[in-house]
Amino acid sequence: MNLVPVAAVSAPTVALTVLVGLFAILFGILIWIYGPLWFRAYMCRARVSFLSLIGMSLRGVDAKEIVECKIMAVQAGLGKERETGITTGRLEGLYLAGGNVRRVIQAVIAAKRAGIPLDFDRAAAIELAGRDVLEAVRTSVYPKVIDCPARKPGEPEFLSAIAKDGIELRVRARVTVRTNVNRLIGGATEETIIARVGEGIITAIGSAENHKEVLENPDNISKAVLRKGLDSQTAFEIVSIDIADIDVGENIGARLRQQQAQAEMQVAQARAERKRALAAASEAENRAQVIKEIAQRILAEAEVPLALAESFRRGNLSVRGSNGSESGSA
Repeated sequence: MNLVPVAAVSAPTVALTVLVGLFAILFGILIWIYGPLWFRAYMCRARVSFLSLIGMSLRGVDAKEIVECKIMAVQAGLGKERETGITTGRLEGLYLAGGNVRRVIQAVIAAKRAGIPLDFDRAAAIELAGRDVLEAVRTSVYPKVIDCPARKPGEPEFLSAIAKDGIELRVRARVTVRTNVNRLIGGATEETIIARVGEGIITAIGSAENHKEVLENPDNISKAVLRKGLDSQTAFEIVSIDIADIDVGENIGARLRQQQAQAEMQVAQARAERKRALAAASEAENRAQVIKEIAQRILAEAEVPLALAESFRRGNLSVRGSNGSESGSA
């Protein structure tokens, strides 16, 4: 038997052998990691290449999530990639943009089952806009009920409205809405629906001649509000408005009239007090004038003796005695 000496094996042959061995080990590791996932996609007719799986890992994308979502779309019969736009690259793009890929695919499938026109691009746009696209599709199929006013801590439990006769009515309504997928991007939210319905109910009650009409026919409020088209420019369609509860509150009109009467009485009292003060001031002024005149009279009376004395001193006056003689100076 002829043996080849070890020294006879050239260095390039050893390097090539090592390189082939390393490549075989690396290939085996890749097959071990990505083989089951690729085979699963292949068997489900979801077109995902082996290199795409490796690239996803390098780009930080969850390859298993992408493959499962694509298999879900294929098995649901959404159509070919050219028709639906659900390609591996676009799913990766949605994932890298922060979107929930599984939720978007589930929403597209649910919309197809319900006969709602919703493609992948629009669903992805709704998802990236911050809306729950799957919940929106579900609400389109199964309308949900919104309380008006909303039951939040610190918020009033009833809407307060006053009829023309001054009686306060406290109302709580329930609004049944369905999501309008076509207006979901840019459409107003539930808060707008609640605010508009509340305003409509208050306006309808305020237009009633008396509160008894509202109590007898509460459905008139619902009809009046529905006719206004309050769901315009919102992401919802109002299906119905139901008055859940209505109570009689205070007699606001009587209270306002009482307050007005009290205010008028206070004004009258103020005017009377003003007149009394003016009269008292006038009386005090008259008294001061009388005292002034008395003082002037006393002062004048005090000057008479002085004038007589001065006249007598100058001789302008004479004094007749008891015997008829006169004394004085000329």
